[in-house]
Amino acid sequence: MSFEKVLIANRGEIACRVIASAQSLGYRTVAVFSEADADARHVALADEAVCIGPAAATQSYLNVAALLDACRRTGADAVHPGYGFLSENADFAEACEGAGIAFIGPPPAAIRLMGSKRLSKIAMQEAGVPCVPGYQGEAQDDDTLIREAQRVGLPLMIKASAGGGGRGMRVVTDAADIAAQLKSARQEATNSFGNDELILERAVVNPRHVEIQVFGDRQGNVIHLGERDCSVQRRHQKVVEEAPSPAVDPALRARMGEAAVNAARACDYVGAGTVEFLLADNGDFYFLEMNTRLQVEHPVTELVTGQDLVAWQLRVAAGEPLPLSQEQVTITGHAMEVRLYAEDPARNYLPQTGTVGRWRPGRGEGVRVDHGLVDGARVGSHYDPMLAKIIAVGASRDEARRRLLRAVEETELMGLDDNRRFLAAILRHPSFAAGDATTAFIGGDFADDPALSPLAPPAALWGLAALLLGRQGPSRSAPGGPGYAGWHSSGLGAQPLVLAAAGEERTLYLTPDGLRDGPDLTLERVDPDGGLVATLDGVRRHYRWWRDGARLWLQDGTLRVRFEDHTHRAGAGVDGPGSGRIQAPMDGALTEVAVATGDRVTRGQVIAVLEAMKMEHSLTADCDGVVAAVDATAGAQVRRQQLLVTVTPDQP
Repeated sequence: MSFEKVLIANRGEIACRVIASAQSLGYRTVAVFSEADADARHVALADEAVCIGPAAATQSYLNVAALLDACRRTGADAVHPGYGFLSENADFAEACEGAGIAFIGPPPAAIRLMGSKRLSKIAMQEAGVPCVPGYQGEAQDDDTLIREAQRVGLPLMIKASAGGGGRGMRVVTDAADIAAQLKSARQEATNSFGNDELILERAVVNPRHVEIQVFGDRQGNVIHLGERDCSVQRRHQKVVEEAPSPAVDPALRARMGEAAVNAARACDYVGAGTVEFLLADNGDFYFLEMNTRLQVEHPVTELVTGQDLVAWQLRVAAGEPLPLSQEQVTITGHAMEVRLYAEDPARNYLPQTGTVGRWRPGRGEGVRVDHGLVDGARVGSHYDPMLAKIIAVGASRDEARRRLLRAVEETELMGLDDNRRFLAAILRHPSFAAGDATTAFIGGDFADDPALSPLAPPAALWGLAALLLGRQGPSRSAPGGPGYAGWHSSGLGAQPLVLAAAGEERTLYLTPDGLRDGPDLTLERVDPDGGLVATLDGVRRHYRWWRDGARLWLQDGTLRVRFEDHTHRAGAGVDGPGSGRIQAPMDGALTEVAVATGDRVTRGQVIAVLEAMKMEHSLTADCDGVVAAVDATAGAQVRRQQLLVTVTPDQP
């Protein structure tokens, strides 16, 4: 069916990405936004925008009635769901079609079939697509599942049939754990998807995760556009993706591509889809699942094929045939992508919230950054913590890797913590550089990497922070800029400055000539736009900086550190480990407060549970003692660093 105006039922970087392709083809675009996203980048890029509800996704981006009403109010006659949210919701696709609105995605029947791991696996076996041995029967009672698990054998993978993102998934290596892990997986599946149906599979040890991009049109044509390797994962969630896979040669690509096309034909597929496989080291591959939407990692396929996959989606949805035949698809060069998250790898990947002070994505030859960020954007707890995708393409795999590494390290995201150092360390790791990483990489080869530990800033950055914070007044102006009064000696000698970073606190001393007892460091130039040039031990280096009151971010191209000025802070240092002050590590909603005033607690005991960015986080006591005060209740929305519970520590 033809259409003129596309509503993008999503937010963030994918909404911006779809808007760009739709506008390039001449379509008018409509953005939708929650109250929390009123100033978001995708809202500004679209031709029109409609607020569809409060910040909670269930009341906005997952509200089908509000989305259809936005179509009616703006005259949008097509909907692109992006990925996540309602992108694989067959009921939403049917609701769009019922309202006379083109759904830019596959038919509802294909979404429904492939949304069930149990039913899709049965369909794939019937279509001759290789599948991992297992159980996907209708009987779901405990006795049947335990008996079938014993038949399948160990190591065993338990999966939520309706699942994704690693939720409802358990690996069993000891037969004595089968019953407990079935119960745990079933409970998580119910909580996450409202469906407790499970399937069982024989676990493939240390495989690669290789997926095939497929496309179908309404004329019955189905082709593939090569593979992507998504083996570098954390908790079953992808971290790095690349195309083509370093483990796939042309012959294997043809075999996997044929299997993926057969899978798509088996469900009368139309539009963009991805068939995911586990690839064993002997070259055998097994169907994992089919994602009936555009993938987060689609840019790497675009860069090596030279095609715009969103434009393909729009053309196919309008009834046009596929732009290329299988024989016309070519793969040139190599592309890699990493996902930039608001999270702290040094604190078990704890999601972070806050305000983006400065956002400057990395640039360079062959570099592409898909994002939805602007300076001043608020990163809250209501949505997924992925902020951007950094992608690079090169003539060879190593050229793409080097370009991506440089772009990652030069990306500026000031104001909140992110996983940039973690990503750079992966790209530098010898196993990854050699193309040897499997799904076991992060948990095995990478488990002890320094990027997973708190970073101790080098002396040069402590010195630069002292010079910047000590020689500036309370404004954000740079030396030489408007409002800068400089620093003047009081005549009392060196002026002490107490700084904190990465869990450490230091006192440095400023004199009219610079640092006392510090490194040989000279500030050559400090620009108001965040540039900084300094000479350290005779070598001139470039840095980036951003200041927010007493907090200062410094970045030297390979690392970024947040400093805080504690010089005039009352009670500085009293809230360290063992203080008894239990604070919220991020914005979120308290789902449980497990103690009351007067309760005795021990170090490590769960005090409260916080839900943020689709994850639950247990907050524990940092000392033995007695609860003196409870300042929050279950169900309350809390802010980062808000005091929740106070424990009076036992005396030594």
